Amino acid sequence: MQYAAGEALLKDADKLAERITDRQYELQPELDQKFGQSGRIRTKQDSLYSLNFLAESVMMRSPVLFTNYVSWLKTLLKGYRVTDEDIRINLLLIKEMIEEYFEYPDKELVLEYLELGMIEVELAEPSPKFVREELPYYTEAKLYLDQLLSGNRLAAAAIVEDMAEDHTPIKDIYTYIFQMTQYEIGRLWQIGEITVAQEHFCTAATQANISRLYPYWLTNSAKGHRIVSACVGNEQHEIGLRMLTDQFEMEGWDTYYLGANVPNPSLIDSLVKYKADVLALSATMTYHVHLVRELIVQVRNHPSTARVKILVGGMPFNTVSMLWKEVGADGYAEDAKGAIALANRLISAK
Repeated sequence: MQYAAGEALLKDADKLAERITDRQYELQPELDQKFGQSGRIRTKQDSLYSLNFLAESVMMRSPVLFTNYVSWLKTLLKGYRVTDEDIRINLLLIKEMIEEYFEYPDKELVLEYLELGMIEVELAEPSPKFVREELPYYTEAKLYLDQLLSGNRLAAAAIVEDMAEDHTPIKDIYTYIFQMTQYEIGRLWQIGEITVAQEHFCTAATQANISRLYPYWLTNSAKGHRIVSACVGNEQHEIGLRMLTDQFEMEGWDTYYLGANVPNPSLIDSLVKYKADVLALSATMTYHVHLVRELIVQVRNHPSTARVKILVGGMPFNTVSMLWKEVGADGYAEDAKGAIALANRLISAK
């Protein structure tokens, strides 16, 4: 019943977002002067995101998914001159429109989750930095990040190549250089210190640097275990999954990295074709979590893939540690080391 309530909200989200936007600009006519027509478009988009995150939170029976989103949104919108009061009014209007126009018998549960998000507006704190002095290789990570942010991708590449030449473990470069700087770049974008273009540039440069390290670790040895990895739906945040897959290969697994935008039938065909032991699924955006659940159901219902072990990962699963059970997976790990250990245990048990 709770899942159905979230699904119903997803279906009504676009119409509700339109009503919310019209009402907010009636209540706050100064928004037209402050943001212009583009502001109205953004308000509808943000309202739609909020409704989608709220629906996903209800579907997954996890209010933390929504409160975490509100905290993230508050920090993000500060960079666009959107005040806490603007966000508070928007959430109040979401409540008003759900009460008036959302025709579903269990909408009280939806409103309970929404109320928790409204409280979060008052409590949200900025996220901490990810590149910190107490972490290993801080000096190299800081220099790598600075070079990327200044647009000097060749200098950034030289840093990781020098580390590899000095026999720094490749897994450490993945974890403490690539992963931590990617997290930090995401944080800097969220608080408005870098643009989307800069974020894309940095990510593309790191993807290229990952490829530069392949000669340092690629081998022909294999344990016979096979893993297929993919992002769900139209998820575009694939660099974390790529790094995870690489580290499985470093451990001797045969890996089949499918990346983003893989239709479910094609993914299942790949599981059959490659005789996969494990499927690794990634979802970075919370409103894609229900797609993970739907895909897992399809994998379980297919006679040739029913016994494939399924691992999930990404920001929503980091936020709610037991969310993997809600989507029907076999497990979750916060990092590559944990994922490899878990996969080996699942294979041994199988």
